Amino acid sequence: MILEVCNLDYDYGGKPVLQDVSFSIRPGEMLGILGPNGCGKTTLLKNLNKNLSPKGGCVLLDGSDLEDRSKKDIARNIASVPQDNRVGFSFTVREIVSMGRMPFQSPFEGNSSEDLAIIEDAMEKTGVTEMADRFVNTMSGGERQKVIIARAMAQTPRILLMDEPTLHLDISAQFDILELVHSLSRSEDMAVVVVSHDLPMMARFCDRIMMIHDHRIRAIGKTEEVLTPENMRTVFNVDAEFHVDPVTGKRSVTMHGSTTGRAKSTGKPN
Repeated sequence: MILEVCNLDYDYGGKPVLQDVSFSIRPGEMLGILGPNGCGKTTLLKNLNKNLSPKGGCVLLDGSDLEDRSKKDIARNIASVPQDNRVGFSFTVREIVSMGRMPFQSPFEGNSSEDLAIIEDAMEKTGVTEMADRFVNTMSGGERQKVIIARAMAQTPRILLMDEPTLHLDISAQFDILELVHSLSRSEDMAVVVVSHDLPMMARFCDRIMMIHDHRIRAIGKTEEVLTPENMRTVFNVDAEFHVDPVTGKRSVTMHGSTTGRAKSTGKPN
């Protein structure tokens, strides 16, 4: 076990956002967090690296409460890929990836030979080495996302947190990004936590799924155990079913339509 969430509660201005959330994250797995807008997915992710602090319960890293650890210490173990990957300045790819070494450095300290080797390794593992001297703000969304992942890998993390990593990417880039992260989770024995709305992509790439509904965990477990028609109707108001694609052998979800829309079209209650 790397990270354990114990009876976590969180609220904004007294309004409950997360209630009694408990689960653990294991090395080398991808955990997908699914749920409708406003259910607390991103809030939960921010509690996992101390960007937010629980109002109740705790988050433990190797048995130690995150609240007792410094931000720098947490960043040496947990890296994040935010929802927005835009870069406002003309940094090169190598400069962006180098920023991943900051938690290991003193202020104004340059990169050591070890840092430089880790930076090159991170770029190689994420396939951005040939782009090293390009300016990030001239790149496509998919290319830029790989650079942000490379920056995270330069932190040599044990846990990678990703918030909607395929948002605004075209279909090909979505597959590229999730295949890359899935491969890294295995090769680096790194736990990956992904927040997403994309049921089919999460079904394909995640080892386990957590579904949040009404601020609580509705279900958590193997993908096929969680992505049931009943859960998908309750949480997302869609008729959908989990299956294994007969062509690729990959797990997938087929969505047949909104239960709300069907009720309106038939005149029958949902």
